[in-house]
Amino acid sequence: MSQLTEQQAVVEFRRLVHSQKVNAPGDLDVIWAALSPVGIDDVIGDWRGGELPTGHVLDGQLSKVGWHGKWLRGRYDVAPMVCRDADGELYSNLDVGKGGASLWMVEFRGELTASMVYDGQPVIDHFKRVDDDTLMGVMNGSTSLVRDRHFYFFLTRE
Repeated sequence: MSQLTEQQAVVEFRRLVHSQKVNAPGDLDVIWAALSPVGIDDVIGDWRGGELPTGHVLDGQLSKVGWHGKWLRGRYDVAPMVCRDADGELYSNLDVGKGGASLWMVEFRGELTASMVYDGQPVIDHFKRVDDDTLMGVMNGSTSLVRDRHFYFFLTRE
């Protein structure tokens, strides 16, 4: 996939979310590059999550813990791993997330964008805007799970 306009990236992003086919990370990087960065105020809210599969070791693992999404309710009021319990109730899974998180403006790939920094592990989720109610995310950090190969996901505002 070559360079895309932002409009082309949004169309391609939606196609990939709908298909849930395994994507080449480079293709997702092209989409990411064309999307606009977001500020912290833009990401405040409750979000339902989904994966953009690439063959990453984390693909499919979040559903095994009942991952639903993220609660980004304030700069320091963040639940990175919102899951469903056996009764279907939502809760912040602090064990899987290794604690909470906070929101910061962080430079990633030369752009400053809203990012979620985990409290208990060296992981940062960077966000870019697909539209007002959809974000593309890239999980980044110094653990071998995300340092050598990023994990891609999306969030839809609830």
